Amino acid sequence: MTIHNIQFTIPTFVPMSKGRVILTNERFQLTIDRLCRQLIEQYDDFSDTCLVGIQTGGVSLATRLQERLSQMLDIESITSGKLDITFYRDDFRTSIKPLKAYPTEMDFLVEDKNVILVDDVLYTGRTVQAALTALNHYGRPRRVDLVSMVDRRFNRELPIESNFIGLMVDALDEAYVRVEWSETQGQDRILIFENK
Repeated sequence: MTIHNIQFTIPTFVPMSKGRVILTNERFQLTIDRLCRQLIEQYDDFSDTCLVGIQTGGVSLATRLQERLSQMLDIESITSGKLDITFYRDDFRTSIKPLKAYPTEMDFLVEDKNVILVDDVLYTGRTVQAALTALNHYGRPRRVDLVSMVDRRFNRELPIESNFIGLMVDALDEAYVRVEWSETQGQDRILIFENK
């Protein structure tokens, strides 16, 4: 259908049980670029700033942000690391199934640095709380900001919020949001499912 030379595509209904795409590949890259521009406004040349991706989804976003920021700023690299929070989770001892730990790769201290903590989906806030606790082992940062690709603002259990948000998703508590990356799943996109 065409109205005043603007093309509209009427989406086909896809049941949420199979996952519905809420952010496509093209808009995904625009979102990454927007987040990078916002970070540049805040941190300029990133001289006293580091990116810390929370394992596993946050690492993918942090890597993508680091690559794009390096291109945009024409600098060789930005200090970044990978932080595993498995043993800092508040449900570590009460989990029914065994939790899988991932490697922490932080060959720097965060003492008096600006830290950009990165996660793919901000949901209850518990992952970020665990990450802040784990981060303390690497020094006392000057400032910590949070970047999330998806913010599920109505599902927060702790007073934690993102400073930089790719996409705001308002969904029922049972719904599950998944960020997919071209490096691991073949394409960049965000899907929502009826339940996990």
